[in-house]
Formats: sequence, C-alpha cells, structure tokens
Amino acid sequence: MTQAHTVEAALPRVRSHRRELPLRVGSRASPLALVQTREFLGMLRHFCPVLRGMDVFDEHAIRTTGDMVQDRALAEIGGKGLFAKEIHEALLDGRVDFAVHSLKDLETDLPPGIVLACTLRREDSRDALILGPLSGPADPQNPFGALPQGAVIGSASVRRQAQMLHVRPDLTFQLLRGNVQRRLDCVHNGDFDATLLALAGLRRLGLANQASLALDADFMVPAACQGIVGVTVREDDTALREMLSGIEDQDAHSVATAERALLAELDGSCHTPIGGHARILADGLLHLTGLVARPDGSFLIRREAVGARGDAARLGRDLGAELRMDSPRDIFS
Repeated sequence: MTQAHTVEAALPRVRSHRRELPLRVGSRASPLALVQTREFLGMLRHFCPVLRGMDVFDEHAIRTTGDMVQDRALAEIGGKGLFAKEIHEALLDGRVDFAVHSLKDLETDLPPGIVLACTLRREDSRDALILGPLSGPADPQNPFGALPQGAVIGSASVRRQAQMLHVRPDLTFQLLRGNVQRRLDCVHNGDFDATLLALAGLRRLGLANQASLALDADFMVPAACQGIVGVTVREDDTALREMLSGIEDQDAHSVATAERALLAELDGSCHTPIGGHARILADGLLHLTGLVARPDGSFLIRREAVGARGDAARLGRDLGAELRMDSPRDIFS
C-alpha cells in the first residue's frame, strides 16, 4: 500500500474516533517549530487529497519552560526535556491530538501514554558555523581557522563546545540561547565572534545563506536526530497512529532508531557532550558514529559501527556500550 493510500484508508477511522474537528496539533511557539508543523500538515494534505481545502487542523503553539527560561543553561533547569514537557501535558490532557517536535529535543524515555508515531524525512543533519564581522573567511580545510585567538563563541551546547575546544582550546564560550534569528543577530552585531546552529533549521527558515560554513558530520558530530521532525500521539490512539504511519520516512526511522538507542544507552545528562549520527550507505547498510567528550574538550572519543538497518536499535545500544566502556567513569556522573 502506498503512503497516500495508507493515509486515505486511515482517515475514516480517525474521523469516527473523533467527536470534534478540526484535529488539534501542538508544537513549540518558536518560528522554526511553527514552520516544521506547517510542513508536516502540508505533507498530510499532499498524501490525502480529501484534506485539501478542509479546515481539518487547528494549530496550538505552546510555550515551554525551555523557551521561557533563556538566561540559564538547560542542564541547570532540568535538561532538554523542558522543550516538550508542556506539550506532553497538553497531549495527555486531550488539549491536542498530536504534537510535532524537533526530534533532537525530544527525550528518549517518553512519558507513559505517549509514543513516537512517525519520523519525517531528514533535512541536512550538519551543524553550521556562523562567523561574526571580526572573523576571517571560512575555510573548509580549516573550519575554525577563521576565528581569532581567544574568540568568544556563543552557544548553549556542550556537545559543540567540547568538539570546538578539542581543536581550539584557546576559544572562550559564553551562554547564548533563544530562537535562530536572535542568535544570528547576536553574532552579526559583534556580541560574539561566532556561533553554531543546526543547518536544518536555517534551511527550513530560508536562512541557509547565513551559514558561513557547513561542518561535515565526520568532523563535527551532530546531536542525535538533528534535522529530523518527529510526531507524538497518545499511545491508545490507534486510528491516528495508523494515519501517521502513512507518512513515515523509513530512512529517517532507521537512523533515528539507531541514534536514540545510542543516546539512551549512554544515558548522559545535558552536562555530558554526546553526539550521534547515522546514515544509510549505498549498499543499504546503516553506518553509525558516536561521540563522547568532556565539556572542556580535554577528552574526546569517537567510534563507528556498521550493520543492517533492521538492527538499528541493537547497533545503537552496542556502540553506546562501547563508548561508555572506553570513557572515564566520571564523564557520565
């Protein structure tokens, strides 16, 4: 059955299980989250022509704790799950029917009663380096060479910090959080010499031209599931889960499964720099890279594994266990 047929076939069941229309979709209130939500709804309409022109979806922008508290690092206020806490509550309370997330911001252990129903095609997974006015020209052969000695980098990511400091220990890091445009403005105004952003977010916002350089995923290992959008629903909502299965991207599902299994096995906090990146090779096998480091970059370990995509979860768990075994114990405390 094609994706379109799966969505079409599930629609009557969705409508019969709902007393109310439109269906309510929740997401964060940031500009990027809203763009991702509308792209997702556009996909549903594409695969189900009967939805076109119908007022069948109602968007709910939900302010999360992670968005409201901007002056502290995530690790200080409870971790990246704070980008989804209020959205989970709205889903469980029945205020929304499904929720759209940047999968890299979604915790691996979801609350009881909530499941990840589908993953969408991955955008570019790489990190983008944004250089300020005092930096030199970007050089792909020496990605951080454009930064002056002692440059100040604005970031809230210990993963990015650790990998940059491992190469350039002279750099200084200061907290920079907020939406994409705010972080770009801070660098362009000279408040920081550089920052790093997910290239996927820049592309979705039409701001890809703001990237000074896209960093190869083998050089700067991305966050697990960076560039992937995931949709959650209530576990008992079988009709909506069936409908969403029609737009599942199988490649995204495989790589996300491996990367989230890696992250779950390492069980690191927001204090622990962890990277994970999987890709499907030309022969159909799945290649997974994992990284663990100290925030100051003084320790960094990178390992790789290859296996069948059907073994994605096991591949992630095994690589995570290997990384944990080969890392100092205090890394994960």
